[in-house]
Amino acid sequence: MNVLGLETSCDETSAAIVSDGTVVRSNIIASQADLHAKYGGVVPEVASRKHVERMLPTIQEALDAANLTYPDIDSIAVANRPGLLGALLVGVSCAKSLAYVLKLPVATVHHLEGHIYSALIQEPELTNRFPLLILVVSGGHTQIVRMDGHGKYTILGKTRDDAAGEAFDKGARLLGLPYPGGPNVARLADSGDPSAIRFPRAVLGNNLDFSFSGVKTALRTFVQKDAGKSKSADVAAGYQTAIVDSLVARLKKAAHETGIRTVAVVGGVAANSHLKAEMQKMADTQQLHLVVPSPILCTDNAAMIASAGYFRLISGSNDPLAFDTYATETLGAGS
Repeated sequence: MNVLGLETSCDETSAAIVSDGTVVRSNIIASQADLHAKYGGVVPEVASRKHVERMLPTIQEALDAANLTYPDIDSIAVANRPGLLGALLVGVSCAKSLAYVLKLPVATVHHLEGHIYSALIQEPELTNRFPLLILVVSGGHTQIVRMDGHGKYTILGKTRDDAAGEAFDKGARLLGLPYPGGPNVARLADSGDPSAIRFPRAVLGNNLDFSFSGVKTALRTFVQKDAGKSKSADVAAGYQTAIVDSLVARLKKAAHETGIRTVAVVGGVAANSHLKAEMQKMADTQQLHLVVPSPILCTDNAAMIASAGYFRLISGSNDPLAFDTYATETLGAGS
């Protein structure tokens, strides 16, 4: 089954074709990062208008890259929640139109569910190896999810305030770094000493929740008091290490408590090389099998949406064309 996936939840216009859930035939991503950089962040109205311009050309590019045409498509999958409402509506409207004209079934996909399936694209054998333990670190979301089967999710822990991605982006602003913040913090931290400056790690009791507002406040206070005396690379390295340590510690605790031996880290922050290295060290010492998708699958992309959509479709889920679009929705609700 060839599934055309569409992803427009934020500032990437993406279209992909995935066969049988895990074979990526094409995965085209039209990024708007340069466009939004001058504003210091994503401007929702600008993002929506750019999606309108790029949606159909991106789909055609995905078809060409896969050496397919519209008649070769068997179904459509589209991210319809959560995200920027105007941006999501562009992808949803396109999916509905194509499904109506081509008389194809369509599956709606939760954006975070898509990120989860990026791990299954990376290692297809995981499609039949449950349960899985997955750390989702994507933009405004940080969650530990137990996956007991396709569409079967239990959230074991989540952030109580800022997400890890938000902490990186807000930290970048405090350090005077341009958008996109997370990758720029990581690049600066590469040349710094992570032990030179120690920032706090939140401990929220005997649970698997996260909190990153404290480390963000600590960075702001440090920058104000330090007044540029310390090397910016050392500050970035210490800040990054505090965030990464919290993520590693909670996933380690979750694996210990659940006994699940296969763990994955997915989402945009999963592309952070320091996070990946520290997660691998933890997995090796705990004898866990760690899966981290390739960088192209960590960012927002339509291949992960097509993959998740395929497994929804073969399970019998065929959404009516009147389906809604949601700016916010908890993973599992309506899944």
